[in-house]
Amino acid sequence: MAKDKSEKKKKAAEPAEDVEMAEAETVKVSKKEKEEIVIPLEDLSPIAHPLAQKKLLKKLHKTIKKASKARQVKRGVKEVAKSIRKGEKGLLVLAADITPIDIISHLPVLSEEAQIPYVFVTSKEELGHASSTKRPTSCVMVCPGSKRAKRKAGEVEDKDDDYRELYEECCTEVQKLDHKIVF
Repeated sequence: MAKDKSEKKKKAAEPAEDVEMAEAETVKVSKKEKEEIVIPLEDLSPIAHPLAQKKLLKKLHKTIKKASKARQVKRGVKEVAKSIRKGEKGLLVLAADITPIDIISHLPVLSEEAQIPYVFVTSKEELGHASSTKRPTSCVMVCPGSKRAKRKAGEVEDKDDDYRELYEECCTEVQKLDHKIVF
């Protein structure tokens, strides 16, 4: 039957006998030393062009993190497709390791028609982590200017300006990637 709360607390307070404390201390990893996810090129989609390099990838992740804190991010295929069809402008970031690729294959076409810059990143796990979700995310669209909140203090504007500047840098770099032809 159901246990009392006091019984549950006593059971949770009892230490496990087979766990060694020395192992637990060595497992700790700081947030700065996060593990990079490496995906071989064979596992990436054949339509994943343009693919972001390491420097641009860091900028994109930083932009997505700031945008998700400001609630200016669309996550997932349904939300992104809906916002593109509505005519919202932004930067589209797609994961290249999605299988089957048919899930996101229509998004580059939609974004080209709407003149929205797009770029592929190697990992859906990293994209999900950058967009402040626990789940891997197949695509993210950064939409600055959507959901404008009423501003009370000048510091909110400064944060928005920093985020806007980083967003503009990413957009210009992605547009440069689009125009390069790779054989």
